[in-house]
Amino acid sequence: MKTKKLFLLCAAVCIGMVGRAQNQFEPAWSNLPGCEYPQITSDGQVRVQLKAPDAKKVQVCGGEGFSKEPVDLIKDEEGNWTATLSNVTPGFHYYWFMVDGIQVNDPFSAAYFGYSHPVSGLYAATPNEDFLECKDVPHGMVREHWYFSQVTGKWRRAYVYTPAGYDANTSERYPILYLLHGAGENERGWSLQGRMNFILDNLIAEKKAQPMVVVMDNGYAVARNEKGNPGFTSKTAQKRAEILMDVYKQDIIPTMESFYRIKSGRENRAIAGLSMGGFQTLFMGLNNIDMFSYIGAFSAALVGGVMDNPRTAFNNAFANPDEFNQKIKVFWFGAGSGEKAFHDMALDSKKKLEDIGIKTIFYESPNTYHEWHTWSRCLYEFAPLLFK
Repeated sequence: MKTKKLFLLCAAVCIGMVGRAQNQFEPAWSNLPGCEYPQITSDGQVRVQLKAPDAKKVQVCGGEGFSKEPVDLIKDEEGNWTATLSNVTPGFHYYWFMVDGIQVNDPFSAAYFGYSHPVSGLYAATPNEDFLECKDVPHGMVREHWYFSQVTGKWRRAYVYTPAGYDANTSERYPILYLLHGAGENERGWSLQGRMNFILDNLIAEKKAQPMVVVMDNGYAVARNEKGNPGFTSKTAQKRAEILMDVYKQDIIPTMESFYRIKSGRENRAIAGLSMGGFQTLFMGLNNIDMFSYIGAFSAALVGGVMDNPRTAFNNAFANPDEFNQKIKVFWFGAGSGEKAFHDMALDSKKKLEDIGIKTIFYESPNTYHEWHTWSRCLYEFAPLLFK
């Protein structure tokens, strides 16, 4: 009897030790080499630290899913300021320090382009969700492609994903997905923050998605000799989308589909984007249903009342539901359950469209907000539906 009790006691201790090991603080994947902070645990805790011995007040701030309000750091005798945050959602998050009222990036973390400037970023793995992790599977390549735009009169850069085997199988041609980023970000976002290359690598290796080329271009464009701010607001959204559409039709699509081995025909062309890029996706895709067969709107910013009356929206794209449903193979909306405004806009659009006979798909990402975890999940759900 004593032996059995001793065994149970040892088992309980071991289980407790495993639990603590699982939730212990470890350096984040996104830290600079050799840097101990920021640290994360598997249960959503994040610990940050900044050495600022002369500072009087230090706070840490971040986007949705990281912290709703600034969090005060506590100073030790050596001038290190430290704070621990709880309930940080998994995935990628932007964050920064406020040092005596001045915004400062974390010197221990990699910087990413977000909020229209370089800002610190933190990536936390998701327990039991490894679809966006780097695995031991054949990997594609993300290439940097510069080209001259006749529309803007300037050089532009795109990041282009080619699937594993692209360089070896020189006779094979591929379908293509144009993937757009959100406001305040750039063409690097989908590969660095969104990990799209790992998502596609894993889906293709598991034969859940077709091998495809993915083009990620910059979502801002100003016409040649035009003066003004290319920023995205409800008042400027359509004008900016019109110019970007010209860039796609005259520059991006001809350049990419002549340089890379792409299958011909609209049935081999898809477009998708997040937030600002979701609006641009709908604008370009729905104004050109003879060019695209697959349209995906991730947390789309449906500004300017564009879906108030779907019968006349986007130059009467939905005027003939039967024709639309025949041409557009997948018309897809996605949003996080925690981003209420974008979630509600997507559901409202879906209902209005279905009321007039347009077929749509809606995906809800559980417990995520207007942030990269939502959009990575959207890509993971959307990509397997393409080019079947």
